Amino acid sequence: MNQIDPTILIVDDDASIRFALTEALRSWNYDSRSAGTIAEAASILGEDPPAVVLLDIDLPDGNGIDLLERIKADNADTIVIMITGNVGMPNVLAAFRAGAHDFIGKPIRLEELRLTIKNALETRDLRREVQRTRKERSRAFTFDQILGDSTAMRYAIDLARKVADSDVASILLQGETGTGKDLFARAIHYASYRAHAPYLAINCAALPATLIESELFGYEKGAFTDAKQTKEGLFEQAQGGTIFLDEIGEMELGLQAKLLRVLEEGRFRRVGGLKDLPLDVRIIAASNLDLKRAGERGEFRLDLYFRLSVIQVDIPPLRDRAEDVLLLAQHYIEKANVKRREKKLKGLSKEAANLFCAYRWPGNVRELRNVIERASILEEGPLVTLTHLPQDMVSEAAAPVGGLNIELPPEGIAIEEVENELCRQAFERTGHNLSRAARLLGITRDQLRYRLRKIDDELASKAQINGE
Repeated sequence: MNQIDPTILIVDDDASIRFALTEALRSWNYDSRSAGTIAEAASILGEDPPAVVLLDIDLPDGNGIDLLERIKADNADTIVIMITGNVGMPNVLAAFRAGAHDFIGKPIRLEELRLTIKNALETRDLRREVQRTRKERSRAFTFDQILGDSTAMRYAIDLARKVADSDVASILLQGETGTGKDLFARAIHYASYRAHAPYLAINCAALPATLIESELFGYEKGAFTDAKQTKEGLFEQAQGGTIFLDEIGEMELGLQAKLLRVLEEGRFRRVGGLKDLPLDVRIIAASNLDLKRAGERGEFRLDLYFRLSVIQVDIPPLRDRAEDVLLLAQHYIEKANVKRREKKLKGLSKEAANLFCAYRWPGNVRELRNVIERASILEEGPLVTLTHLPQDMVSEAAAPVGGLNIELPPEGIAIEEVENELCRQAFERTGHNLSRAARLLGITRDQLRYRLRKIDDELASKAQINGE
């Protein structure tokens, strides 16, 4: 037996039309119900909302457009096709404004109606698929997917959550390579009111300046030799959504000036274009450079930095969130187990766990993920051991604990500056826990608090809050 398609409700005061449409729908393998008045239709709609409503305008107890408005208010997913002998422009406009999918005049041409219903249901299914895909993406890129219990990471996540809920138009993410700036950017997008619109990304370090400009702004036909036709850029494609400009510190200064003008004016122009187009996107920029210092050196426009950094989220490197290392390792072990069902890893051996905690992770979370991926392929036992870890990690573990590898710069350095930097690192690495940082340095909590006050008032304030 053929599968019955979703129910279609016929609302028309003419019994002969209701009968003819019911027979036609049955022959097309649709289930149907019918009503001759608005009251009858309302009763049916309350019981079991149909997928499609074929709705006349002139009904004995009211205007079909009023019922259309009620249908769309109660269930926006229901498709309404207006059917009437009064195909005047006012009726057509009123119906479309109220949410009608299409308009068919009487006498009804059955083949036209069949195609209209078929196209309407395909449109509905496509819309549902798009919504489902967006929901899946939003679940895959939430802040809950960003792992970290350390103070530094929780602060960055909490700040990003607040930014996502705001209407701020530009956000700057700063952090070393591999810290997860792209995850933060996606999470901000999907937690915002822009989540229904596109999220588009471009790596500013991967393309030459001329290509980046045409990718962002688009171009008009004939703007340059290979411009055979007009092309929309990311600013147009992402309208209402978010553009992620990764590694923006690599963007050349001339293009930075154009981007600044776009952000300030809220308008842009295609390459070779003559008219400005409105801009409605959120810009999330990211860099592994300290853009403020780069600006002070003349390597990045300071005015663009200040425009982008309305809100700046600093994502800590893995070496400053040592508490998260084993949590992340176990997470990636479980992900590797899903991919390789024939063999399962339970966790890290004691030696591997000690090494993971001691290692500085210059490649950050990305390096940790790759290390686990490698081990999951090579390990034959239930635990990740030192045997299949990269040699540079194992060599670092075998290095003598005693000697410090500190090299004096040729120009010299003040011993106080070295002490200050060590105090800062200890305090950050322990998640601003004063007692633990003091133990790492072999000094008392009061001595460390005194040094932090000399270094930075903000650090001293954190020491006061997290002193225990």
